[in-house]
Amino acid sequence: MIRRLIRTRLRARSVEEIADLRLAALSWLGITCFPLYYAIFGWLVPQPYESLAARAIGTALGIGGLLARRLSPRLRNRYTLLLVTYELPFFCTFMFLMNHANVTWAQVMLVMLVALFHFEPRLALRAGAIGISAATLLAIALGAGGVLFSASVLQLLPVQLFLVGWMWVFSQSRKALEEEKLDGLGDGLGAVAHEMRTPLASLDANVRGLSRIQQRAGQDNPAVRQALGRMQYEVRHMNHMIDLFLLSAQAVRQKLDPHETVSMLDTVESALRRYPFTGEAQRQLVALQVRSDFRFGGQNELAIMLLLNLLRNAMQAVQRAGKGRVRIVIDGCRPVPRVLVIDTGCGISPQHLPMIFQRFFTYPEHNGAGIGLALCRQVMQAWQAKLHCVSREHAYAIFVLEFPLKASR
Repeated sequence: MIRRLIRTRLRARSVEEIADLRLAALSWLGITCFPLYYAIFGWLVPQPYESLAARAIGTALGIGGLLARRLSPRLRNRYTLLLVTYELPFFCTFMFLMNHANVTWAQVMLVMLVALFHFEPRLALRAGAIGISAATLLAIALGAGGVLFSASVLQLLPVQLFLVGWMWVFSQSRKALEEEKLDGLGDGLGAVAHEMRTPLASLDANVRGLSRIQQRAGQDNPAVRQALGRMQYEVRHMNHMIDLFLLSAQAVRQKLDPHETVSMLDTVESALRRYPFTGEAQRQLVALQVRSDFRFGGQNELAIMLLLNLLRNAMQAVQRAGKGRVRIVIDGCRPVPRVLVIDTGCGISPQHLPMIFQRFFTYPEHNGAGIGLALCRQVMQAWQAKLHCVSREHAYAIFVLEFPLKASR
């Protein structure tokens, strides 16, 4: 189970997937460690104080964590905070005080602090403050308050403070290193994307020149005209992919904050104007339905690129299926304003649907770079919005974009 969990964790890409796996790991640790160490500290290495009730509560919270993984992200994050608080600072501090700060539980306290600060600093500080305070009050209520001023506790306190400070510095250094690596990746993506513009511009100019030469010569070869049209489409398509790489570079630098108020109708219309349709026949496959426009907090250019990527996926699904149409629905009258990008093409199989938002996942394997949908979800999450997909294989796929109500009026 643990090995499979680790392998799954390494494949996880999105923030939501990582949060889900973190809750799963905490849950399984609670389910296994509370009963196991009850046996160890109760029978093999007996301690002065042991509490079956406290361990039973921890085990129950672990079981609840497996069920809480089905909750909404907000409720799941709250349950994660509860689980971290109880398993680490509360339980360890309570047992440390009730066992009169003996050597065994003093070592457990140090291990607890190291484990706690492997979470985000904000979560660790919040859980630590709540858990340690609650455990201290409970110990005082049970008559163990005198140990707070004992030599064992006072001697351990500076060591714990030093460890907390060191772990905080380490977490900040690690964050700075990660940001430096991401900046380097973003610069690399941007440089490569810009370098690709020059040969594409030259190719586009040559194609247009050949088209004019053919027209002046009065020649109308359908095969040549079709080949030139295809080349122009590929140039437009590659320029669209370059825009996506540049957007990815911007996302890597974490410049996703929603500092603009954007009209959804303007965004969709801009995306339709910029999409590289092969011709009017392909353009007619896309229908726009506006039930009610709405405004949302985001970035205009990012929003256009997001819609362009979803439209591109929908058009490819129609092309692979050899049937179907695409419909974009703007619905700002609902309690949660949303946009639907619907295609009746090839759909998505049930085994692939959970993975489509993972970075570098593509299906079929030659279909793109696998960064588009992962990037779309990353942008939406930065705007406190949601993106998910409902699909039936060989029938349809519906991408649902839901925006916060307060930012949409």
